[in-house]
Amino acid sequence: MSDTTLGSHKRRTEQTAKPWIERVARCGFAAKGVVYIVVGVLATQAALGRGGSTTDSRGALHTIAARPSGAGFLSVVAVGLVAYALWRFLEAWKDPEGKGVDATGLITRASYMVIGMFYVGLALTAVRIVQRQTTNIAGHVEERGTAWLLSQPFGPWLVGLIGVGIISFFLYQVYGAVTGKFPEQLRVGDLSGEGETWATRLGGFGLAARGVVFGLIGLFLIQAALQHNPDQVGGLDEALQALARQGHGRLLLGVVAVGLVAYGSYMLLIAWYRRRFIA
Repeated sequence: MSDTTLGSHKRRTEQTAKPWIERVARCGFAAKGVVYIVVGVLATQAALGRGGSTTDSRGALHTIAARPSGAGFLSVVAVGLVAYALWRFLEAWKDPEGKGVDATGLITRASYMVIGMFYVGLALTAVRIVQRQTTNIAGHVEERGTAWLLSQPFGPWLVGLIGVGIISFFLYQVYGAVTGKFPEQLRVGDLSGEGETWATRLGGFGLAARGVVFGLIGLFLIQAALQHNPDQVGGLDEALQALARQGHGRLLLGVVAVGLVAYGSYMLLIAWYRRRFIA
């Protein structure tokens, strides 16, 4: 077979694969958006004193299931979460966005693998809820994982470095939100004019709010490392509770909560409007 024929076959294969990858990515971003919107709405209600609660992604899944026809909708969300995890695995393995194999690219792709594993666990939690087999297996995952790391040689250093890494990553994202220099995955391709301006503002606000929350999660990890105490670790719900305990806590919680709704909404915009997911 000639080189020209091989090249044509490769291009046809890539063109066939792209629509499949695109659908997986869009479905995944939509499911992620739904989860963040539910978390943000519940926290907003708590900040306004109208019920609601500070919760994490798993709590959001329980809230979805508790609604009329919630099991059916949650099943769809579970499929979307699997799709999002698959997209992250594809990013780590195939590098469709062209991150490269230099140090920065490899670290970025490794982080995609970790994110994918998290969303696989979240999807399994959704399946258990649908099947009414919810247990405490998913609870306190962060504490158990941190306890195991702390027990290893150089474990406290590793936990502390993970915390520093999380803070650094999300500070970079907050900087991007403030300056308008979004990562490639957060650009919307098909909006123009005023719609694009408002979408960019929505994404910037949401990204900044998410950065605040995950910055607190990074601080929890550093505190756990310094004190050799995994009980200091907290997730999304603990970070929101920490905000609520500060001076003007309700106001802080309300702003961040609305920001999480904005972030989730922006994920839905990406799922619908982003032109392509392949570099």
